[in-house]
Amino acid sequence: MTFLSLLWPFLFFFSSLFAQVPSPAPSSASLPKDVFPNASLEPEDLVEYPRLSQPVQRLLTQALALTKENLTYLYGSADPKEGGMDCSGFVYYVLVNVGLKDVPRSSSGLYIWVRKEGLFKAVLSNNPDSFELGELQPGDLLFWIGTYPTQNDPPISHVMIYLGHEKQTGERVMVGSSDGRTYHGKRRWGVSVFDLFMSFPNPRYRANGSTKFVGYGKIPGLQSIVIEKE
Repeated sequence: MTFLSLLWPFLFFFSSLFAQVPSPAPSSASLPKDVFPNASLEPEDLVEYPRLSQPVQRLLTQALALTKENLTYLYGSADPKEGGMDCSGFVYYVLVNVGLKDVPRSSSGLYIWVRKEGLFKAVLSNNPDSFELGELQPGDLLFWIGTYPTQNDPPISHVMIYLGHEKQTGERVMVGSSDGRTYHGKRRWGVSVFDLFMSFPNPRYRANGSTKFVGYGKIPGLQSIVIEKE
């Protein structure tokens, strides 16, 4: 028996240990200097939360839990284990984890899903107090076009989940993943709570001035989910 054959089991053991070590979270050093830590809220910080149905409460609770994991914005990711997620990846992950089936992965796909079920409400106004938002409820999906160039048809490029009104400020807030939206006027980068603005407040995230909020809609099948008692 050679020395190498004796050493091999130990090498295999230690290599397997290192292989199981998760990748470190993205360094904040790579982020723009004017970015602040991601923001989080407790469900109880939302005005409407106590009045919501159990499926919507569960949706918002799971969505807000992800804001505490220090996840960056990572295009193409729908898995928090990768250290970050993109906007539709965040929504996809949350919806699948509350028990929904056949959830589309892209922003455009989510929009089509909502439209085909007859649950979409179009919005033309840029005013967050517009009557067109009169039926907007916590748990609804929010859709934008023009946040970046896309070949999607329809060209929906951004999606988030509406949270309702924050008790502290009385302002509308939402949750999702973004590479530059704001919360309390400060830029965040990743999975976070955000201010609900109809357009992107930072010009860097407007695609030739064409960024526009197009509407919102309820999540198909959400209210039909049976919540098992723990």
